[in-house]
Amino acid sequence: MGALTNEKCTACRRDSPLVTAAEIQELKPQVPGWILVEHEGVQQLERVYPFRNFAEALSFTNRVCALAEAEGHHPAILTEWGRVTVTLWTHKIHGLHRNDFIMAAKVDSFTAEH
Repeated sequence: MGALTNEKCTACRRDSPLVTAAEIQELKPQVPGWILVEHEGVQQLERVYPFRNFAEALSFTNRVCALAEAEGHHPAILTEWGRVTVTLWTHKIHGLHRNDFIMAAKVDSFTAEH
């Protein structure tokens, strides 16, 4: 895994800057399975992780939840039979921050461990 997994999410304030287009171009290749989406005018990162069954999906969800608590950065998580959708954005600034890319890389590291 890349350098993003070695970083820690930092506390954001309402005046924290959104990532720029240039920063997205630099960071996005480090989380290749994630796509940029927009929901209700807010740019977000999203990835769907496939699993063989609901139990595996739920186990993965619990690992993501523990990571979110440790990092103080909480994604939207949809757990379904055979898949988990994780969506990241920084609520306080209504868009993407470096923290979102850090979390994406850390979540990806769970799948690399298998």
